[in-house]
Amino acid sequence: MREQKFLQQRSKMASTTERLGIVETKVENLSEKIDHLKVDVKEMHDCLDKTRDELKAQLETMYDASCTQHAELAKKISSLEKIREKTMWMVAGAVAAAGIFSGHLDKILAFFV
Repeated sequence: MREQKFLQQRSKMASTTERLGIVETKVENLSEKIDHLKVDVKEMHDCLDKTRDELKAQLETMYDASCTQHAELAKKISSLEKIREKTMWMVAGAVAAAGIFSGHLDKILAFFV
């Protein structure tokens, strides 16, 4: 009876050759998966390169637009400062003329009378 159980158990166990074949199949499957992962990593790397290049181009475009806008605003501010200064001097001159006129009003009126 013992011998029969031993033989049954032995027949259920895979032989060394069969076990080696199973291990080889698993190794081949792992090798295929690694190859797929390498392809996926390459695709991801290419995608990242493309995204980097697109972002760089977009940032350059935005930088150029920003520089143009700043130059236009600088011109506008410069012209407004010139107008402000000119107006300030005109008002100062008008105030000075009014002061002189009011200070010498009696002489001016005597000239017309």
